Amino acid sequence: MDLGVFIPIANNGWLISKASPQYNTSYALNRDVTLLAEKYGFEFALSMVKLRGFGGETEFWDHCLESFTLMAAIAAVTQRIKLYASSAVLTLPPAIAARMASTIDSIAPGRFGINIVSGWAEAEYAQMGLWPGKEHYERRYQYSTEYVTIMKQLWETGTSDLKGDYFQMADCKLSPRPSVMPTIVSAGQSDVGMAFAAEHADYSFCLGEGVNTPTKCSATIGRLLSAVAKTGRKVGAYALFMVIADETDEAAQAKWEAYKAGKDLAALSWLGDQAAADDRATAGSTAQSISNPASAVNFNMGTIVGSYASVARMLDQLEPLEGLAGVMLTFDDFIVGMENFGQRIQPLMASRGHVAAA
Repeated sequence: MDLGVFIPIANNGWLISKASPQYNTSYALNRDVTLLAEKYGFEFALSMVKLRGFGGETEFWDHCLESFTLMAAIAAVTQRIKLYASSAVLTLPPAIAARMASTIDSIAPGRFGINIVSGWAEAEYAQMGLWPGKEHYERRYQYSTEYVTIMKQLWETGTSDLKGDYFQMADCKLSPRPSVMPTIVSAGQSDVGMAFAAEHADYSFCLGEGVNTPTKCSATIGRLLSAVAKTGRKVGAYALFMVIADETDEAAQAKWEAYKAGKDLAALSWLGDQAAADDRATAGSTAQSISNPASAVNFNMGTIVGSYASVARMLDQLEPLEGLAGVMLTFDDFIVGMENFGQRIQPLMASRGHVAAA
């Protein structure tokens, strides 16, 4: 089972709470988190793209770095770990994204990939005059299909002449090409999002579900497997979980209860408004899933709360799940969380024993 870390490219990580650790983002923080991940044998690190924060008392995600630039800098100081940057397809032409990927591959050969973000939060794009209108909700995966097709053509052959509904390429060239094909990942939770991943991605992120119910994500992984069965391709699922650990179950639970009690209501309201803008979104879509009031304080991602031994035991339950390629983790406090994970949780995991023994 691969492990990855969702690095804190924006302030305060993934807890929309006044009670959680409050910190700004920086290159130094993300470099150090990724170096810890590499030290403890993690297979990959991913940075998101976020173009407008949620505001509120915590100024949640109002302060965010740029994904490709950050990953290029981190590529230069790492040796082994795979690195994923995120491309918001409405903001970055596919030929430019392909060239940026080729450039980062020259820094870290064979270690780079791109996370495709089709775009659902209108305010992020409208502020720059880039929002195409409400019709984008319906067509975003067709747009992303052309986008990825152009990148792959350029990486494979150095040329794209694609004539599509959204892009008109005219003998577009790319050189140098990357040493290997960059990996493509995506995170759409809707049926159409999973169909896109099944056709075009190498990995698809699936939200974990509930608190201390790690295997509950098997239903979402099953939906991905059904989509993949129609394409005949190999696409692995990466499940997303937050780890909140401490010496005892009770101490970890107390932290989780405090984070929930301190939720930033104004920031959560902004998230809810953006998610509600797509009135055709299904309950399983990304926007609806992460903004569900049940646990929007951490985007309704699967949450593992407990002692170091309890966390190890629960994460081990994930390994046998059919279709699961790996797990991407977030932490309430990233530096402390990574150190505790590497020193006190991973050595107890049967599924990661080969790493702990190294």
